[in-house]
Amino acid sequence: MSFAQSVLAPWLLVLCAALCIGLLAWVATLRPWLALVDDTALQHRWLAATMGVILLWQLRAQAVDWLTLHLVFTTLLLLLFKAPLALLSNVMVNVAMVAIGRNEWTLLGVNVLVTGVVPAIVVGLIWRFVDRKLPDNVMLFMFICGFFGAAVATLAGGLTAVGLILVGSQDAQAVLLAKEYAMFLPLLMPSEAFITGMLLIILMVYHPDWVATFNDHRHIDRQ
Repeated sequence: MSFAQSVLAPWLLVLCAALCIGLLAWVATLRPWLALVDDTALQHRWLAATMGVILLWQLRAQAVDWLTLHLVFTTLLLLLFKAPLALLSNVMVNVAMVAIGRNEWTLLGVNVLVTGVVPAIVVGLIWRFVDRKLPDNVMLFMFICGFFGAAVATLAGGLTAVGLILVGSQDAQAVLLAKEYAMFLPLLMPSEAFITGMLLIILMVYHPDWVATFNDHRHIDRQ
């Protein structure tokens, strides 16, 4: 989900934009584009995935004028490309939404935070836990990182959006709708989890080398 029109206080918009700029500055220090320059195949996959997400974000439900519901795919992007490239992809998707008039440009920082930063942090922590603490098992990776990770990331992003409205909106109707939306979050989690998990399984079966967070030698060859 993402914001289409602003119902948030200006100070909160500025704060979210500052947080995202700071995070992107940190990502820039990692120079993730070097991997794209050195690997043409990775470059094509990343651009194709980004374009695919832009197209899939057009399939959205306009709950109210200022809020849209749609699949996010940040979990899948992170598992395929790791956090730096996944965040860059999410920024490009949100910029595209502004360019085509779907979202207001003042909401760019908020939407990157809700759809990119928060889900990426959640999935990144889950992946690190699976990678370092659990046995090297392909089923554990698929279900915990793919299905469970996508569900929890959706919940975290949705709760972040609701929290932003409760903290930074002076519109009583928006606050009421946000509270009602929070109750429906558990119904949105399975769709993101199912689609992300199934796409991850397909890629792991046919192209495990495309999943940057998955080590087929550790999880398959050594079993």
